[in-house]
Amino acid sequence: MRDSVDILMVAEGTYPYVRGGVSSWIHQLISGLPEFSFGILFLGSKKEDYKEKKYEFPKNVLFFEEYFLFDPLKVKEPKKRRIKKKYVEKLERFYFEIARKNGFSSDSVDILYEAFLNREITIEDFLYAKESWDFIRKRYEENCPELSFLDYFWSVRSIHRPLWLLWRVASKMNMCKIVHSPSTGYAGFISSLISKFYNIPFVLTEHGIYIRERKMDLYSAPIFDKYKYVLQKDVQDADYLKEMWIRFFEKIGVLTYASAKEILSLFQGAKELQIKFGADEKKCKVIPNGVNIKHLNSLMKKREGRIPKVITLLGRVVSIKDIKTFIRAMKIVVDRMPEVEGWVVGPTDEDENYANECFMMVESMNLKNNLKFLGFQKVDDIFPKTGLLTLTSVSEGMPLVILEGFAAGIPCVATDVGSCRDLIYGALNKEDIEIGKAGEVVSVANPEKLANAYIKILSDEALWKRYSRSGLKRVETFYRQEQFLENYKRVYEEVLKWRE
Repeated sequence: MRDSVDILMVAEGTYPYVRGGVSSWIHQLISGLPEFSFGILFLGSKKEDYKEKKYEFPKNVLFFEEYFLFDPLKVKEPKKRRIKKKYVEKLERFYFEIARKNGFSSDSVDILYEAFLNREITIEDFLYAKESWDFIRKRYEENCPELSFLDYFWSVRSIHRPLWLLWRVASKMNMCKIVHSPSTGYAGFISSLISKFYNIPFVLTEHGIYIRERKMDLYSAPIFDKYKYVLQKDVQDADYLKEMWIRFFEKIGVLTYASAKEILSLFQGAKELQIKFGADEKKCKVIPNGVNIKHLNSLMKKREGRIPKVITLLGRVVSIKDIKTFIRAMKIVVDRMPEVEGWVVGPTDEDENYANECFMMVESMNLKNNLKFLGFQKVDDIFPKTGLLTLTSVSEGMPLVILEGFAAGIPCVATDVGSCRDLIYGALNKEDIEIGKAGEVVSVANPEKLANAYIKILSDEALWKRYSRSGLKRVETFYRQEQFLENYKRVYEEVLKWRE
């Protein structure tokens, strides 16, 4: 028997197994609001991908459950089965709504829900019924006969199969007063179902914009390259499976936006993207991150008098962080300032192939003495030895690490993604802008500009100190942890009043 809780937090591929911005945010929020009780619902890909928990739960976490969407299915033995015509029609409407390219019709949300709000169609029906087979075959012949039928068949099943598990899990999550998801995607979908099943208010906070990030992942995924045939009747045929996945996440995203009582983002640019992707502007609000300034500020006292000639990239070693561009930039820096070191501080086991490619780059560029992969480390140990923080990501939301670095008096050089420009240059209001720059912002995937910014700051002590003061003043004025927690306390209290 699970305990009843105030807030059910749905974490997709993050807390408590993966360290990073979203997980840190969840842990910070739960720890900082002990007056609320929480439950954690974790959604992962396969159980084998998540080996050990990286966070110890605060005392106000009363239960934890986990489900893995792509583990081998435990279903009944295949046998001949049929689906009633009225339920086949619901599944067809669901498919056509997902596949449709031109936005949502007025009853789109109801169409998407109806397929999962009845208890008549089982996962076995979807996988093994003749009607399901006939439907998939017909859609294949109409849309992409040039592609492998097996690839199309398994793609359709892979897209839709997790939804039945999410439906089953949602149907028993009636122990919370609020459901809160830090993303759309599968976490947003199950949160929408929980809200619909039990009339529980749903709060959505997006860190990165899920729809855009999934597009980036899918467009760069090498698995789709084999469909790029020389002969094809339409240039879009080769990308059909990719587009099918993208439309799925787009529609699930809009479904999530439509279901949420509050739609929160971390900065104004993210809010504008949410509205662009279908969120109701009236529901959208911005609540920035906040950091524990008192603790981080104390780390400045541990720093030696000189500026450390260390550039630290604090993040996971994965492609979205673009570690390879950092390595290329470090090669330029070291050729001109041999005493400078680059530290990559973060786990290397999330994408081992990418990490190995990075290790090989360091070796081939003869950077072993200057560029080090330190794995996970506490910022208390890293910040006093760091002269400059950097982010070379191709996508970000509002990186906590920049704010944490500012609170410890460390300037930052980052790529122009997410809210990095706003944090480093100021954008909230006139006062924020007048504080001045706290580092530099450069274009994505540009190692030369990164290197020039690193060298400029590390070789000019007066500039470094000015940037350091600006960052500290900005975070003390606008990004205090107390402000962040008070904002979410207010959101929860207002949503609970609505439920009453």
